[in-house]
Amino acid sequence: MQSAEIPVQYPEAAAGLNISNNVYEERVRQAAAQMDAAEAEMNPPPALVLLSQRLGLSRFEKEILLLCVAQELDTRIATLCGQVQSNAARSYPTFALALSIFSDPAWEALSPERPLRYLRLLEINQPGSQPLTTSALRVDERIVNYVKGLNYLDDRLTPLVAPAGLNHDEERLPPSQHFIVDMILHRWDQSASQLPVVQLLGSDEPSKRLVASHVAISLGLHLYRLPIDLMPMQTGDLETFTRLWERESRLLPLALYIDSQEEDVAGGRGEQASNHPASPISAARRFLSHCSSPVFLASRERWQHLEHDSFSLDVAKPTAAEQCAAWAAALEEKNWQAPELPEHLSAQFNFDLATIRHIVKDAAEIVDTDQTRVHPSTPQQLWALSRSHARPRLESLAQRLEPKVTWDDIVLPNEEMQTLRQIAGQVSQRTKVYQEWGFAKKMNRGFGISVLFAGESGTGKTMAAEVIANDLCLDLYRIDLSAVVNKYIGETEKNLRRLFDAAEDGGAILFFDEADALFGKRSEVKDSHDRYANIEINYLLQRIESYRGLAILATNMKGALDTAFMRRLRFIVDFRAPAAAQRKIIWQKVFPPETLTEGLGFDRLARLNLTGGLIHNIALNAAFLAAQSGTAVTMGLVLIAARAEFRKLDRPINEGDFRLLEQAATGAGAQA
Repeated sequence: MQSAEIPVQYPEAAAGLNISNNVYEERVRQAAAQMDAAEAEMNPPPALVLLSQRLGLSRFEKEILLLCVAQELDTRIATLCGQVQSNAARSYPTFALALSIFSDPAWEALSPERPLRYLRLLEINQPGSQPLTTSALRVDERIVNYVKGLNYLDDRLTPLVAPAGLNHDEERLPPSQHFIVDMILHRWDQSASQLPVVQLLGSDEPSKRLVASHVAISLGLHLYRLPIDLMPMQTGDLETFTRLWERESRLLPLALYIDSQEEDVAGGRGEQASNHPASPISAARRFLSHCSSPVFLASRERWQHLEHDSFSLDVAKPTAAEQCAAWAAALEEKNWQAPELPEHLSAQFNFDLATIRHIVKDAAEIVDTDQTRVHPSTPQQLWALSRSHARPRLESLAQRLEPKVTWDDIVLPNEEMQTLRQIAGQVSQRTKVYQEWGFAKKMNRGFGISVLFAGESGTGKTMAAEVIANDLCLDLYRIDLSAVVNKYIGETEKNLRRLFDAAEDGGAILFFDEADALFGKRSEVKDSHDRYANIEINYLLQRIESYRGLAILATNMKGALDTAFMRRLRFIVDFRAPAAAQRKIIWQKVFPPETLTEGLGFDRLARLNLTGGLIHNIALNAAFLAAQSGTAVTMGLVLIAARAEFRKLDRPINEGDFRLLEQAATGAGAQA
């Protein structure tokens, strides 16, 4: 302190001390030396010292901050401020007061670019035309609490960010993801000044968050997640958020995980949004251009033209081998003996390690709480739990069908039946062929199986899809075109991307009914609508080829499909109208065993030229007629239902055939 000036300017202060100026100055120097020595010996250092080190405060700036903190901690400081400034009304710290009482004052401390003002450590009350130097200073509440020993996230940030720490099940990393963590740590360790932004790319958000969490733990950082939709977009709000986050990242310290998983900056509507000044993407770009703290940017595709230095890494779920090992380890912990089960589960489902452990844990709890359940070490139980874990993300875009029919229920020619069995066999043997037999090394894409079911309505396309799903014990989802197709540019592709990504994780079967509406031929570009329609088809062409599961396209207008899809299809099954022999078998199987029937002539009914779907409709209507009349299902009731079905479809009725059938039915009834 500039103690020599005190007796001259404030004689009452010197008189109160009753000591000479030289002695006073010596005592001040001794006190300052003792304080510096105490600070150096304390471990950990005092909070104010830590704050000064982490925020880069000069000695003079630290003294200004201490003066303002002292007013919050000791009510007598306000009176002393008024006395020293010879104005009782100025009972508050000011820059002018600090410049006059502290040694080695520096005017740069008042700069808006220096930490006191840039990081919002001080609040300045400057009404009207009052000079900055004489305006009241008040330390930010967060800083006061930090000095007191309370270190918490600023409450102005808590509505926007949330902790993204690890759960107990996420403490371990597979080798493939651990390698990515090491790469990030090495790159940051080599950075001389500002840490580059780490762009974590890919469709699997949990794996990206897991990698970021392990990096943060390795560096002793607290990881917080910010959904990009919550990024402040107004200039003032964004500036406040940026400065507060910069301050908090040094005090706690912190790392930020910006989740832009659902935003598409690579094309379509997302590209337009990213260029809009009031969009979350634009706000995130401005934030990154001023941020020097550790930041992870999670997105599907790389953000281009960032003003901040960055590097990108692709993050995917654990490999099939790592998932297989995780299944085996989790089952071994429960002492469940199932040697082939880990390979079977990892071949069909695409889970991270935490999900695998969670599924096995759920299975164990079922056994502990209800001994009457099927033992979870059996493949059926764990398979069902895996299906349920992979299921929820598809419900908004597709309708889940419950397969009830089996190979015994479907009637098709031998050639078509063999093709369907071949499809099911390829799905079940994918891991052996691709991984064990090495075909994956020779292929860049096309690991999935795409199938076209073509034929008129009622010939068994949907039924065949159910049979395959039932045989493979997989979920079957019929795509809801009304939920997928969107009139806004880019939204259809976004919905399709979500659909395929979710289906791949769960090994579900996608069933595109009326596929010609979505996979139609590309047209000549005459206006913007044609161009964007063609973009949707082009995206489908690429995505259907890269899809790793089973996709079934069903249509009764095979010629309406784009020819480029035909090359990408593994199988094409033509569903023809059944012949008389097949119609007889369908009639024999259409009535459940519980249904009471009487005198049905299946040979005669097979003469009616009907598809399997129409036969089912007629049988169902005949059953309702029988239930209403309180009798068994007879030929007469079946023929009544058949006539109604023909009229509904505006199909010509061959009265000669119907009379012969009615006569046969009457004769059979008389004999009975």
